[in-house]
Amino acid sequence: MSPRRRPLFIALSALAVAWLIALGGLFIARAIKITPERVRAFLHDIDLAHLTGEARTRALAKLASMWNALTLEERKQARMSPDWRRWFAAMTDEEKASFLESTLPSGFNQMMTAFEQMPPERRRKAIEDSVRRLREARETAADEGDPATGTDAPPSIPRAVQERVVQAGLKSFYDSGSTQLKSEMAPLLEELQQNMESGRLFREPRRPRPNP
Repeated sequence: MSPRRRPLFIALSALAVAWLIALGGLFIARAIKITPERVRAFLHDIDLAHLTGEARTRALAKLASMWNALTLEERKQARMSPDWRRWFAAMTDEEKASFLESTLPSGFNQMMTAFEQMPPERRRKAIEDSVRRLREARETAADEGDPATGTDAPPSIPRAVQERVVQAGLKSFYDSGSTQLKSEMAPLLEELQQNMESGRLFREPRRPRPNP
């Protein structure tokens, strides 16, 4: 090779190596990225009800770690799995409490504080919007016919519970609630958190236009 072409060859070789490294890193990142599909596969492949001792503890810790790697929207998708309900039903109250505590979304306390500062009519609107979005997610899963999802999950929040949250405030209601109630409320709380991050939680409701 001529001396003039040698620097060009070296530069092109270095560029090719850099591209290969970048592509390799991308493939590795995709392989290890936690997705709702990977969570569903984990829930499907392992039966928590048949695990005891250290194996059970490791499985629960693994699920919590995977859950924390999901976005709030991805958590909503993962909850559509019938295996999710099977796992949660197999947890003891202590395990449920520990899982909920270790997987609270970041900014959760700020969301509850913001909710407490709203007047009751704004609270009611925020709750109704979040419940509606959860219902739409269930209906979308049912319409798409995804065999990996259940059409009845997450369960709808009873109207009486919604009104108690509106009147008592979210923090006091959550702090005094049972583990089972907190479990049922988790989808709603995460939806409220997502609404806060997107700015929807703070939008003023539209006022009807006066008749001309």
